[in-house]
Parts: sequence; C-alpha cells; structure tokens
Amino acid sequence: MKWPRAGGILLHPTSLPGPYGVGDLGPAALAWLDFLAAGRQKLWQVLPLHPTGFGNSPYAALSAFAGNPLLISPERLIEDGLLTRSDLDWASTGDEQWVSAGDEQRASTGRPYVPNFPRGHVDYGRVIPWKTALLRTAYARYRRGSAPELAAELASFRERHAPWLPDYALFAALKDAHDGAAWTHWPEPLRERDESALADARERLAEDIAFHEFAQFLFFRQWAAVRAAAHECGIRIIGDVPIFVAHDSADAWAHRELFQLDARGEPLVVAGVPPDYFSPTGQRWGNPLYRWDALKQSGYTWWIDRVRAALDLVDIIRLDHFRGFHAYWEIPGTDETAERGRWVPSPGAALFEAIRSTLGDVPLIAEDLGQLTLGVHLLRQRLGLPGMRVLQFAFGGNAKSAHLPHNFTRDTVVYTGTHDNDTTRGWFTAAGEHERTYALRYLDTGVEQITRAMVRAAYASVAALAIVPLQDVLDLDSAARMNFPSRPNGNWEWRVEEGQITPAVAKWLAQLATTYGR
Repeated sequence: MKWPRAGGILLHPTSLPGPYGVGDLGPAALAWLDFLAAGRQKLWQVLPLHPTGFGNSPYAALSAFAGNPLLISPERLIEDGLLTRSDLDWASTGDEQWVSAGDEQRASTGRPYVPNFPRGHVDYGRVIPWKTALLRTAYARYRRGSAPELAAELASFRERHAPWLPDYALFAALKDAHDGAAWTHWPEPLRERDESALADARERLAEDIAFHEFAQFLFFRQWAAVRAAAHECGIRIIGDVPIFVAHDSADAWAHRELFQLDARGEPLVVAGVPPDYFSPTGQRWGNPLYRWDALKQSGYTWWIDRVRAALDLVDIIRLDHFRGFHAYWEIPGTDETAERGRWVPSPGAALFEAIRSTLGDVPLIAEDLGQLTLGVHLLRQRLGLPGMRVLQFAFGGNAKSAHLPHNFTRDTVVYTGTHDNDTTRGWFTAAGEHERTYALRYLDTGVEQITRAMVRAAYASVAALAIVPLQDVLDLDSAARMNFPSRPNGNWEWRVEEGQITPAVAKWLAQLATTYGR
C-alpha cells in the first residue's frame, strides 16, 4: 500500500475538554476536528474505543467489539430528546456525595447542573456512576416513548452487530448483577454458559440487557457522526487493535474455545514480555493466550470479524505489539513474574493472508517497538506494513539508532512519543546527560525549544506519517502523561483544558504541515 505523506495528532476522546467529567463525542469532538483542520492535519489517532475494565485501561477492555459508553455525549442525547437539561440536576443522581458547598449553591438556583468534576483529569470513580445513571435515564425515556424515530435505526443496529452484541449485552448485564465480579467468579452454570442458565438470565435480566444494547447503539451512532465529520474535514482516523484481549471480557467468556483456559476458565498461560534491561523480571500482562490451532481451523473467523469491526470505527489500524504476531512470550498462568516464559511461534503471515482474502488490503501500521528478531522485520516487510519510530528513543546511543531521522525509511510512522511514554518535556527533564546533550546537538536547539524541535524533526523526516501527542504540541510536562506502564493506578486520566487549544497552536501546526509537505 502506498502511504501518502501526512501529519496528525494523538488524542484519545476521553481527553477532550468539557463539563461532564470525561471527554465525549459531543461539541468538543467537533471543535477538535475544526482545530485539526485549521492546523492542516490529516490524521487523528485514538486509543482503543472499547468499554474499559479494571484500571480504566482501553487496552484491558470488556469487549474487543463494543464501544465505550462513557464517550456518549449528554448534549447529543438532549438534541435527540432522550435527556432534558433538568436531567443534569444533581438530585437526579440520587447520591448526595456529588454535592459540595459550591454545588449546593448552584443547585439551589434551579439551573441545569453538572457535578463539580475536575477539568484537567478524569475522576473515574465519580464519572462512571454519574454517567451510567444518566444513560439509564435516557433509556428509560426512550422506553416511555421518546424519540420513536430511533426504533428502526436501533433494530438495524442490532441486526448488523448480531455476531457480538447479544453476548456482550448479556455479559455486561451479568457483571452488573454480580457487582462487577469477573466471569470466572460467577455461579458455575453461568461461568460454563449452561444453556438453561443463560436462557434464565436472558429472561430475568431482559431490561438490563436491552439497556446495554441501547447504550451501544448510542455510542456507535454518535461515533459515526464524529467520523463522518472528520471525513468532511479530510481527516482519517487511526485506531488501535491490541493483539490480546482481557481475561475478564465478553470475548473470553463467550469464546472459551479460542483461548488457553483451564476447566474453571482461568488462564493456563498468559501474555507478557521477557526480562530485559528495564525490568529484571519482565512484564506479566496477564492476558489469556490464543489457541491458534482452533483459530486456524475456523479460518481465523474471529480475527477477521475483529478487524472488520475495527474498520467500522477507524480508517487505519495500528496493530499493537506486532512482535507477538511472529512469536509471543508465554508465561505459566500461576507465575507472578515473566521470568519463566518462553517464545512460542504465532501464525504470522497466514493470519494476515486470511484477513486480506476476506477484507481486502486493510490499511495497517505495525507497532514494531522493543527487542525484535530478524523474523519480525521480515514479516512486516512481507506484509508491506509501515513500522514505528519514536524520537524519545533516538538519543541514548549513537548515530546508528534506528529512531534517528537520518536512518528512517519512507515506510515509517514517526512519533515524538506514544501514550506509554512521558511527554517530551518530561522525558527531556529526566534524561541523562549524554541523552540531553546529544538531543540538543542533533536538533540544533536549546533547552526551552526542545519539544518544538522534536515535533519539527518528526514532520521534516522522510517518514510517510508523523504523529505527535497533543501533550507535545502544547509542550506539557510529566503531569500530562497519559500512561505509566508499571503503575497500576492513576493512568488514562489526563484531559486537555478549554483554553489550551488555541488558534495560535493551529497556525503553528499548519505552518509545519505546509513547510514539510504533510
């Protein structure tokens, strides 16, 4: 595939500004697209858009197919007639914990009210119950006859997404009924998907199941509108498909035959990476590993369905942990560290040939970072996929580093940093003397200008695509970091604030795009 030269910005929708505690698909999303268009950016990269589970990580989703209901815009639901302004009153939550001294004063005026959420980060502990209550209010209003014009659209949505929607909605309803417990802790008949137990659950939880289907309908409807607006602006969306899925997911529960699980559904082996310079015990991610033999026997149908579903959401797919498609690190399920793992071959090209034979030439980016073998490089080249380079990795060694722009090839997607890295300002502040000196010399810049110099180097490079996290566009410090992989809590929370995205920033981006032909 020929990749046209382009530039873009990495920003997950949860990081958009707005008054409802978490970024959503409402007016701020459209304003964001206007900003990208004013900056002559052609790409918007997002993280996985699926419903998050433990730790609020989009890479540990409750489903590899469903959308994240937290992204549903209350403003759009008001426009649909499913909510009213009074639904945002604090009393509608039925929970006095939302009320602070300032909140009481605002609520007493009778004006539409939103809990006093922080603006610079997501407080998931407050957002999730509040947003869920709001969505249930919208569903109840629909059930009472509001927005009847949506009925045909909802029926069509259910039909189109029948391969995964019923299982996901039942899974979500059962998690609600079991206080959020993992499916392996449910009663045995439900854990084992006994047909009579499932039939009973479908009848008993029919309203809750219908609510989760409705929430999915709202998400996909709103995202489709945002994506259409992006296309009108000439912007394509890049989205992630993680190689593995979460153990506590509708995917693992509904398709146990595709994963290496024991009789109780617990993983026999789990994913991770081996010990290295950065971690003497390696990384134990805990994702269940596939039964590639079963997937092959089915013609890789589940993976084909997954990629097809991703293309319903995004235009270009970034394959997270591409290295694992050549060989993956298999860790015994009972081990607490990754030290006793082993490399096990993956199906490699056979999987992608099956995908292409069904879906055509899918636009894919290989996240080929880390310690790679020749086989991984050859697989990427055989598939004709661009690989990734990260400028923050470029200055720790010498002029031969593959992450230095003068060593790039055109089939490259360059980043200043990714969602797993510190911001560039934070990286430079914490870097060692050699790294700092080399970066300043290579970029021919000063300390204060280091971030803009890094962004300029990405745009000036020969790489086909240049992607910059918004935090680096704004030259923010480590407080704006999105994820710290070794930290179990406090990740995925950063949000940009209203006044940070300005016409002056858009003008600078437009100058870069014009100067370097992006």
